[in-house]
Amino acid sequence: MVIREAQLSDAKAIANVHVSSWKSAYQHLIEQQDMQNLTLENRITLWETVLKKKINGQMVFVAEVEDHIVGFISGGKERTKNYGFDAEIYAIYLLEDYQGKGIGSGLFSAFVYNMAHEGYTSLLVWVLTQNPYKRFYEKYGAAPIEAEKVTIGKGTYEETAYGWKNMDKLLETINYSKAN
Repeated sequence: MVIREAQLSDAKAIANVHVSSWKSAYQHLIEQQDMQNLTLENRITLWETVLKKKINGQMVFVAEVEDHIVGFISGGKERTKNYGFDAEIYAIYLLEDYQGKGIGSGLFSAFVYNMAHEGYTSLLVWVLTQNPYKRFYEKYGAAPIEAEKVTIGKGTYEETAYGWKNMDKLLETINYSKAN
């Protein structure tokens, strides 16, 4: 496995991971009609834009296995400015066949190290409240901050913000996890 910073030429592969993993991860959490708006075409456009402009100090890292992108993480400045955090994970997705193999942890570690290097001191991530993958963040010590309603398609769902107030402590937790 290789984890590296994403390049513009990765946009289509990132979009494919985004759509495929989003649909598999949320198939039991989001109504089918609300999932249909997420298409490969609109995700390619999104990722080309993100990788060209890097708004909000956005960083994107990809995980490759045998020269195929199987996952990514993206984030930058915290967007709401409502919770006292300065950094945010905007998205992290892995193809279903590659989950549970440490790839998500590798992406998360690379992202956190780079955000800390850029001077960020705290981190926030939004997760659908019913999403069982929230345990990933909890294992690294994330604490729930607040829940809000979000619209996806025509449906309304609840998201919970999880956060780490101290990036240095999060780095210690990551290093401890790697050592054990």
